[in-house]
Amino acid sequence: MSSPPSSESRAGVAAVRLRGVTKVYDSGVAALGPIDLTIERGAFVSLLGPSGCGKSTALRLIAGLVAPSSGVVEVAAASTDARPGHRIGFVFQEPTLMPWTSVRDNVGLPLKLSHVPSGEARLRIDAALAQVGLADFAEAFPRELSGGMKMRASLARALVTRPDILLMDEPFAALDEITRFRLNDDLLALWRSLNMTVVFVTHSVFESVYLSQRVLVMTARPGRLSAEIRIETDAPRDDAFRASPAYAGYCRRVSDALAPAYTGVHAL
Repeated sequence: MSSPPSSESRAGVAAVRLRGVTKVYDSGVAALGPIDLTIERGAFVSLLGPSGCGKSTALRLIAGLVAPSSGVVEVAAASTDARPGHRIGFVFQEPTLMPWTSVRDNVGLPLKLSHVPSGEARLRIDAALAQVGLADFAEAFPRELSGGMKMRASLARALVTRPDILLMDEPFAALDEITRFRLNDDLLALWRSLNMTVVFVTHSVFESVYLSQRVLVMTARPGRLSAEIRIETDAPRDDAFRASPAYAGYCRRVSDALAPAYTGVHAL
C-alpha cells in the first residue's frame, strides 16, 4: 500500500497550494504562518506538530471553513470532475454523529443537505458503508457502536460526497492501538482504491510515518513548516513494515525534526 495512484495525468498536479498564508484570530492570537505548501493530487501527506501549532487551522483553511488573514489558498478540482469547483471531505477528531438517528441517516446527511435524489442517495450511502465495513450496521444507532465503528461512520459520511480531497483531523487519536492500526490499514486501502488526496493531521510520529508519503513537521505557534521527510519505500505498509529497520529509521528522523518544536527552538 505504499504507492500512490500511478496515473501520469495526476503526477505533479497540485491539489492544494498555500502561498504566504497566515491566520491571526480576532483575539490577536497568531495561529499560523506564514506557510508555503504544495500538495500534489493523489498524495498522502501528514501534518505533524505540537498541540496548538495550527495543524487544525491549516485543514480548516484548505476546507474553506475559515479565511486566511493573508496569503492565498488554492484548491483545484480533479481533472475527471465534470462539474465546476471541487469536493472536499472532512473527518474531525470526534465522530460528531447525531445520536437520535441511524448510521444510514448520519452518513446520508450531506446528500440530504445537497438535495441529492433519494434513489441515488441510497446507492451512495450503501457504497460508502460497504467501503468502511459498516454495511451490516446501517440501521444501528451511534450508541450501539464502538469507538472505532463510530469513526468508520464518520469516515463514510465524508466518503459519501465522493471527495477529491479528504481532510482528516486526528481522527484516530482517541482509539486503542489495535483499532487504530486496523483503521490505518483500511484508510490506506481506501486512499489507493479511490485515488484521493489525503491531508492527515496527527500527533503521532509512528502514525505519520506509517501512513504518509510526506511528513510535514510544524513549529510551535504560530505554526510554520520546519521540515519535510519523504517516506520513500517500496515495502507494503503492513505489520512487517512497522517492524522494519527502515520504519524505525524514518521514525527517528521525524522525531529529531519534531524535537525543536518542544524546546522552543524553531528550525526555519
